[in-house]
Amino acid sequence: MTDTLTPVLSDNWDAERSWTLDSYADGGGYDALKTALGMEPGALIDLVKDSGLRGRGGAGFPTGMKWGFIPQDNPNPKYLVVNADESEPGTCKDIPLMMASPHTLVEGVIISAYAIRANHAFIYVRGEVLHVIRRLQRAVQEAYLAGHLGKDIHGSGYDLELVVHAGAGAYICGEETALLDSLEGRRGQPRLRPPFPAVAGLYASPTVINNVESIASVPSIVRNGASWFGSMGTEKSKGMTLYSLSGHVTRPGQYEAPLGITLRQLLDLAGGVREGHELKFWTPGGSSTPILTAEHLDVPLDYEGVGAAGSMLGTKALQVFDETTCVVRAVLRWTEFYKHESCGKCTPCREGTWWLVQTLARLEKGQGTEADLETLLDQCDNILGRSFCALGDGATSPITSSIQYFRDEYVAHFEHGGCPFDPAKSTLFAPAGAHA
Repeated sequence: MTDTLTPVLSDNWDAERSWTLDSYADGGGYDALKTALGMEPGALIDLVKDSGLRGRGGAGFPTGMKWGFIPQDNPNPKYLVVNADESEPGTCKDIPLMMASPHTLVEGVIISAYAIRANHAFIYVRGEVLHVIRRLQRAVQEAYLAGHLGKDIHGSGYDLELVVHAGAGAYICGEETALLDSLEGRRGQPRLRPPFPAVAGLYASPTVINNVESIASVPSIVRNGASWFGSMGTEKSKGMTLYSLSGHVTRPGQYEAPLGITLRQLLDLAGGVREGHELKFWTPGGSSTPILTAEHLDVPLDYEGVGAAGSMLGTKALQVFDETTCVVRAVLRWTEFYKHESCGKCTPCREGTWWLVQTLARLEKGQGTEADLETLLDQCDNILGRSFCALGDGATSPITSSIQYFRDEYVAHFEHGGCPFDPAKSTLFAPAGAHA
């Protein structure tokens, strides 16, 4: 592994007015675009394939391979859509990136759209982050004025129109096909696949949908080469990425490091768990990934390592919880979120998340029994793999994993007739009667 921290995407975040075109250009911004326009689109796709870049939105699918799925013999227009609808609890990497250096994303969009031969691109942004939308819109305007967007970009004969689209604040629109429906003006709900977006996506035309960080990584690959990118990370999970540390850490924030770093190393960089406390559990990729515990501190944070530990790397949203946290209450809060954000299109998710909340709420109040734990697991089993999209699966992950690692804590709730957590003493399993 290379150096512990590898600032690439975040390298210019501390520059004066880093979000402006002048500042970005001073650091070599848009040089990669000029290089890319001198290459054949197919060669760009091969370059991204060779680099080993995998989707940074959660699934980890090879980016270059996704680009290669676009059928170039299809007479319909090709579209590039950037998924900037960052909504996963604990995930906070794309918004800082777009705020600090929106031109990194804009340059990535132009290069990526050129590679797949698309003449229209969209950045779909979560509607609540109005400050980000405004910053992106200004960056796009600057790019048009500088000739990086529009007709005959830098005399290459290539045309591209880029639109920043504000969503309406629905978590489900982070799912790529629900995002497409929303972009088309319909209610955001997942589509049944096939057909896949690469064949029939936006307006029933070939479409590539990538996460902000995936697209923002493209200029650095064009500028420095596939070998440079592959020199970071691990054999199957190459490159650098943004890890978001939040929760009970001394210095929460974004830490850009090679894939394969461990939480122990990241915690050392972040000053450790807050003073006087110790790690209890954590999420490797947001609240929809199975939780892990202190025994997993040395698991490599790459797609294979986290998968082998029984979880998913996801969005690399590392939420850290110390011993003062009631795991049942934390899981209940997450489940309430998924129930609220379910689009209601499929029965397992619409009905299942509602029943998960009812059962968890009863357990958290100390009104449940051991049988309710089995009912809870049975409910999860009936949702997992049976819903249109991953929202249903994600809702079950924190529940099943928390019961796996903290079953005693669930049992203690109904044995004590309520939550056994004593906030005054910051301990768990306090004597009966000391309920939060």
